[in-house]
Amino acid sequence: MARASRHPVVALLGGLLLAAALYAAMAMIQRTASAPASASPPASSRTTYPDNRLPSLALADGTSEPVRSVLNLDGTLRYGTFVWDERNVPAGRVWAYVDLTRQLISVFRDGHEIGSAVILYGAPEKPSPVGTFPVLQKAENYHSRTYDAPMPFMLRLTDDGVAIHAASVRPGAATHGCIGVPDAFARKLFKAVKIGDRVTIVRNPPVDQNSSPPRLPSRSTSS
Repeated sequence: MARASRHPVVALLGGLLLAAALYAAMAMIQRTASAPASASPPASSRTTYPDNRLPSLALADGTSEPVRSVLNLDGTLRYGTFVWDERNVPAGRVWAYVDLTRQLISVFRDGHEIGSAVILYGAPEKPSPVGTFPVLQKAENYHSRTYDAPMPFMLRLTDDGVAIHAASVRPGAATHGCIGVPDAFARKLFKAVKIGDRVTIVRNPPVDQNSSPPRLPSRSTSS
């Protein structure tokens, strides 16, 4: 079952592992049965890194991506909420980072984080895959024949049907392996990505214990 989460996106930046940078210092997700809050996103600002000290985020396939800036959240991310802020972010390649353990997705353009949301992921009998996947197909009004269910703003990641799509992101819910995101977030993500853009899905991202980099502003998620 999907879990509610409570954690900072406080991350120790360093070396080639911004997996630690964005997410490693997050507190572990805590289960909750409480109802989701209002879906209005918290306000955000941005932390930008100098060009000569760009951190990197380690991807599931062993490669890494430089990160130029991340969003700071004024408040908490809850089930059904998200933040999206692409103001003053230049055009560039889009990629997404999905952390199953912390139940978060972050979207980057030209190395700048432009969006983040709490997600749903696969139930234990239908787990979401770990790896780095290109977007294979886009369909704004997709209906799954396998599960006879709508999957709006579908971004297919695998040949066997795992995708990112709009869903009712709420406590106790899970998917058949897909990544479910709030509807309004799914609309923005669908518009932002193109066929071939990469999505990396990780579980328990590694932490570089030898680094002593600066900390990012906190981010937390709750029920």
